[in-house]
Amino acid sequence: MWFRDLPPLDAIAAAARLRVLPGLALLDSAMRHDALGRLSLVAADPFARFRFRDGQATLDGRPVPGGPFEALRACLAPYRLAADPAHPFPGGAIGYIAYECGGALERVTPPARRAGLTDDIALNVYDTVLVLDHAAGTARLISTGFPETAPAAREARAQARLAQFADLMRDAPPADPAPACGDLTWRSNFSRQDYEKAVETVKNYIRAGDIYQANIAQRFEAGLPEGFDPFALYRRLRGTNPATFGAYQEFDGLTVASSSPERFVRLDGRHVETRPIKGTAKRLPDPAEDRAAAEGLAASSKDRAENVMIVDLLRNDLSRVCEPGSVAVPVLCGLETYAGVHHLVSVVTGTLREGLDGLDLLERTFPGGSITGAPKIRAMDIISEIEGDAREIYCGAIGRIGFDGDLDTSIAIRTVFMDDRRAVLQAGGGVTLLSEPGPEYDETLAKAERVFEAFR
Repeated sequence: MWFRDLPPLDAIAAAARLRVLPGLALLDSAMRHDALGRLSLVAADPFARFRFRDGQATLDGRPVPGGPFEALRACLAPYRLAADPAHPFPGGAIGYIAYECGGALERVTPPARRAGLTDDIALNVYDTVLVLDHAAGTARLISTGFPETAPAAREARAQARLAQFADLMRDAPPADPAPACGDLTWRSNFSRQDYEKAVETVKNYIRAGDIYQANIAQRFEAGLPEGFDPFALYRRLRGTNPATFGAYQEFDGLTVASSSPERFVRLDGRHVETRPIKGTAKRLPDPAEDRAAAEGLAASSKDRAENVMIVDLLRNDLSRVCEPGSVAVPVLCGLETYAGVHHLVSVVTGTLREGLDGLDLLERTFPGGSITGAPKIRAMDIISEIEGDAREIYCGAIGRIGFDGDLDTSIAIRTVFMDDRRAVLQAGGGVTLLSEPGPEYDETLAKAERVFEAFR
């Protein structure tokens, strides 16, 4: 691969400059964190587009045989690179895996309604990427020269792409304040009464022995005014709800803006990590009251039990692909604080078995257990029954799969997806036998509030 170091750059300013190219992708550590929020990645002008929908994989519109991850592996195979610690992402695929992709991996009940806004998988493949290291204060353009594979042709393409991208970002000014987006009228597929009834329905399934827990979400939709700028919306979202796993992605006819705090799975060499969130308390304006809310969450037997159930599920998921005896829980129910909420977050790790790769890891753990419930398959059936609407991107995964085989993905929560006419946002929470219907409904609104605020 080839690279060019640039003067320090702001991620938003760089993304704004690259928007003149198709397929902009920004994986944005808007909330700084030594481990989780160190890097931001900006890419554009992909050389290939992988899609999976209705059981069929395509690459640039041409059918590719096999299931979703088998087909994706075949499409990425010609572009494999050796890992280099100096380049944590040398280029690769960036995009999303929709929640309904789980239906291609397991036998689950399909939802009654699907709006059809999203593919099951949409990944763009990038040969050139800007890597911003916030801890080191560096900006580096990297180009692989793909899809060329002959050495001379690869180098020529890489050098040309570095020059093109550097020219676009030369003297990029700091981004101006994002313009107001205008308040929207949001409509939910649940009333308060209906959501509270749904909580009771889940509790009845628990009493019957079907499940221990299920995550139930409501889906909000709003019409968009003519000329609506989704990039301005994302810029406001990262201000109202900065997150370690922010993302902004433009696809043909669809835009995704996410401010997720939750890692789904990361693969670094053979090291696997997942960070499930279970347990939420709304932040309060008064510092003493806010501190008391955090301490109450950390001490809550209900929230800790909810978290531990999902940790057990994820330990089981990782054991399907990790070396025996390597799965561990270095953090159980740790308290983390974000702009609008406090969360209980656990960390589950393992060592990927020899002979398996990151796509095996995704295939055998998707979707994340923290946003389904336990046991996972039965919980997914109950989610389809109660919610009625397909989740599409919500509770799927957003992230990157590198040419070096490493990957990092987030759970698609606090996430809006938009076409030119409407925006969709979902928010949910885990329901256990100890759940109270009213507070569970209020929790979904607390999670959605910072996203709503970005539209005002």
